[in-house]
Amino acid sequence: MPRMIFVNLPVADLDRSVAFYKAIGAEQNQQFTDETAAMMVFSDAIHVMLLTHDKFRQFIGAKRIADAHETVQVLLALSCDGRAGVDSITERAVAAGGREARNKEDHGWMYGRAFEDPDGHTWEPAWMDVEAATRAHASTPADA
Repeated sequence: MPRMIFVNLPVADLDRSVAFYKAIGAEQNQQFTDETAAMMVFSDAIHVMLLTHDKFRQFIGAKRIADAHETVQVLLALSCDGRAGVDSITERAVAAGGREARNKEDHGWMYGRAFEDPDGHTWEPAWMDVEAATRAHASTPADA
């Protein structure tokens, strides 16, 4: 069975977050959605659980929920099929209320951008030409 990843994110406004993730291409799984949580599906292997702060607290004990506008614990990288896919999801994110987090990165063999969702969680859509990356790294001295 292939591995799956379930990213759990605390959100201040569940409806706003569901609308945002739908706008960038995720589908909502109603089977795992209620007034405290919503499952958003990017692929068979990638699922995002949007949890209200009260629901999220049930899983973290005495720890505080970080304000992702102020602190960063993870960067969520998401592979795309090409440069156009990277641009498309980033532009949809910004149009849906997100914020572009930094300038584009273009290394020829790899292209990426970054955006924050309305709660400040940073996503990094990226495309990489694996063969070109392998060639580029093979020609680079190991101690460079």
